[in-house]
This record gives sequence, structure tokens and C-alpha cells, in this order.
Amino acid sequence: MTDTPDQTPTSAPLRLVDVQAAVAAELDRISPVIDELGALFAAGGHELALVGGPVRDAMLGRRSNDLDFTTSARPEQTDRILKAWGDAWWDMGRDFGTIGCRKGDWVVEVTTYRSEAYDPDSRKPEVQYGDSLAGDLGRRDFTVNAMAVRLPGREVEDPYGGVMDLAHRVIRTPGTPEQSFSDDPLRMMRAARFAAQLGFAVDPAVVRAMTEMADRIEIISAERVRDELVKLVCAPHPRLGLELLVETGLAERVLPELPALKLERDEHHRHKDVYEHTLTVLEQAIDLEPRLAARAGAPEGPDFVSRFAALMHDVGKPRTRRFQDDGVVTFHHHDVVGAKLTRKRMKALKFSNEQIDAVGDLVELHLRFHGYGSGEWTDSAVRRYVRDAGSQLERLHVLTRADCTTRNKKKADRLRRTYDDLEARIDRLSAEEELASIRPDLDGNQIMTLLGIGPGREVGEAYRFLLELRLDNGPMSQEDAAAALRDWWAARG
Repeated sequence: MTDTPDQTPTSAPLRLVDVQAAVAAELDRISPVIDELGALFAAGGHELALVGGPVRDAMLGRRSNDLDFTTSARPEQTDRILKAWGDAWWDMGRDFGTIGCRKGDWVVEVTTYRSEAYDPDSRKPEVQYGDSLAGDLGRRDFTVNAMAVRLPGREVEDPYGGVMDLAHRVIRTPGTPEQSFSDDPLRMMRAARFAAQLGFAVDPAVVRAMTEMADRIEIISAERVRDELVKLVCAPHPRLGLELLVETGLAERVLPELPALKLERDEHHRHKDVYEHTLTVLEQAIDLEPRLAARAGAPEGPDFVSRFAALMHDVGKPRTRRFQDDGVVTFHHHDVVGAKLTRKRMKALKFSNEQIDAVGDLVELHLRFHGYGSGEWTDSAVRRYVRDAGSQLERLHVLTRADCTTRNKKKADRLRRTYDDLEARIDRLSAEEELASIRPDLDGNQIMTLLGIGPGREVGEAYRFLLELRLDNGPMSQEDAAAALRDWWAARG
């Protein structure tokens, strides 16, 4: 159980001299790609420019081998050039003017100059090819993404002041935010996502437009909304993006369970601010993510499932809040209600069944530890805790520890020690009994042979009886398990 980590991004402006130095260093690093491709496109009579995220990240001193380019060449011309240069190719984005290529450790995508806009009632953008780099940059979402480096000459193009906005850590649109969000309403969510990824402030005019146009997000497909939400939640500073979604009313349209957590506190403050508590739990879960790599062998970096479970773990509270006669506030069964709401929301956002089950199970189990008391659970109860958590056990450890946001240091220390004790018992029983793969001491074939029955419902009942016996007693010899099964079968009549 941790104290709240410092997730606050720095707000100090960048020095332009440092930005320029970072760009020069990154262009030198990626010169094998940009110089070769720049020469190849120029030889074909085409313009080529490094654009968007790679330019922005270069100015921030960030390195990546994934590079985006824009060009005057049409997709079929780009395709011929890349096939002569690279090792592997793909054209899934051809309808949007994009051809992809891999060469060694480098991954590049080249997109024809374009403009795109949404019909007021359409979920899909209309794509039209453009004829200039300036026009292409003008249709991009934010000024910090509307910068380019012309190739092969390496001239920086920044018609909308993206360098200054990046130096001052501000998210702003190239034109009016109203026009930008009308062209593509998903950009409103992208504003929140970039705030979370970069730790930047969002220009007040952008915030106003997001607030006034929030209902436009409803024409965007669930899949595109989901993808932006995942990127936001997995960003270094998700609180910034989530608070912006709530402030502007976008969350009401894409994740209404989050603003619903802003319950009015009773006059005696008998319960926590659930919304603030939730954001703190999310930050503490992020702080605990290294445990997943250390204990479960998970990849290092953001873990969407544990983060989203932290965000959703209390969404059942608004529907279950009750005031007792003495003024005490209760949220009975908010874990079960919250799991149902979570599954419903994730299904609407087109998440995979695997992700829905993982997050839903964690929300439903997040209170289970509180029955542990000061260690009164029997070994049987510990086995059931492990069995019910299944493959989500390590994430459940993270969520349960993150869910302690009390400022009472003695209480926090007591909860931490108690959960340490539970984990130690799980580790001990796991070493002794292989808890991760708990199964009965007799398999289905042995059950049928012993009872003289064929496949059917009775085999399943016998299997479940032996599994409960295994959970209660731990491992048994096959002889003892067989004797218990015979007794159970006889008692059934």
C-alpha cells in the first residue's frame, strides 16, 4: 500500500536552443533512412518530408525507429519506391494514401499529402489528396504535430508555431479548434490523450471548443474511441487527460461511469470523494506496475488491464450508495454492480472478450481481501482467493494495494503488513501445492472408472466435489481422494 506517487508533469518551458540541438542530434541518428529516402523520392520528382510525431519527439529528445513521412507522390508511386528500398511492405492504409515499409530495425509509413473531413453524420472521414506540404500540415490536429522536416535538405517547416507551443508545453490547433473538431471530432479525445502523454496544458480555446462540441464525438465509431482511450490510460499522466474529458463533458459520452463518481459528499463527510479516490488509485496502480514484470514476468511498461481496473473499480458506488439512519453511508455490493457496469461499458467500446473478462473479474474481486481481517483466513480461504483470481492474481495484488488511499499512516501500514502476510501465505502454499493450477486429485477418466459411469452431468458433479475437497484440505493422496469420492457417491443414494 503506497502513498500517492508524484505524477505531476513539469511545466517549465523548454529552451529553443535545446529544442534545436535535440532535433539536429535525432536527424543525424536517423540519417541512414531520411537521406536515402529523401534522395529516392527527389530522383522520382517527388517531395518528401518527415512529419508529425517523429518531428515532435525529436524536439523533445525522444528516440524512435518508427518514422512517418508525407509526400507529393501518389500511393502507387510510393509503393514502387519503397519496394525497391525496403525488406517488407504493407498497404493496409492505401485507401488513406499510406504505404508502409520495414528495413532492418526501421519502420516507415509514407502518406500522400491529403485533407480529410467528416460529413456531419458520417463515422468515416472523406479523404482527398492534397498538393502541398503546407496544406497537409494545415489539416493536422495540433500545432505540435503540424511540423515537418523537408528532405533531403532538412529544412524545418513550422507554419503554425508548433515549436513555440512545444517549448511552452501547450496543446493548440493549427486553425480554429471549432473547425478542427468539426473536421474530425476524435481530435477532442486526442487533445486529452496528448495532454496525458506529453504532460502539456491544453489551450483554453481548445477546452471551450471541446466543451461546446462534445456531442460531436457520438458520430465516431466505438473502435476509434476505444483506441484513443487505451492510449490515454496508458500514458505517463492519465489523470490530466481523464480530468479534461470530465471537465469538457466528453466523458459523459464515452465513459459516463467516470463523471458519475463525482458524488455529492454528505455534510458530515462520512465517505471519501469517490472521483478523487479513483484517480489516486489509478496513480498508485501505475506506481506498482513494476511488480507485474518482477513477479508475473509481464512486459515492462504500461499495463492497460490493471490501470483500467483501477479506474473502474468503484463505478458501482453511485448505484449502491445508501444513507443509514445514523448518517453512515454504505455501498453494499458495489463490487458486483461495478463489475456488471464495467463489462457493459467495455462491450459497448468493442474491447476483446479477454480484456472484458480480465477487468471485470478484477473489479468484482477488489474487495475480497477485506474479509481477511488480520489474517483469520484459513488455508482453504487463501486457496479460493487464488482460484477465483486465476490468471489475474498479480494484477489483483496491485489493485488491492493501490486501493488504500487513507492518510492515516498507522492504518495504511497495518493494511500493507496484512497484505504482505497474505501474499507470503500464497507464495508458501503455491510452492507446496502448485496453487496456480489447482485441480482435483482425480481426473475425469479416473472418476468414471471408479464410479462405473460414462460421460455426463454426474462426472461434472463428482469433479466439482473433488475440487472443493482439494480447496478445503489441500493435496490428498489418490487413495484418500477415491475413498472420499466413494463416500460422497454412496451418500447421494
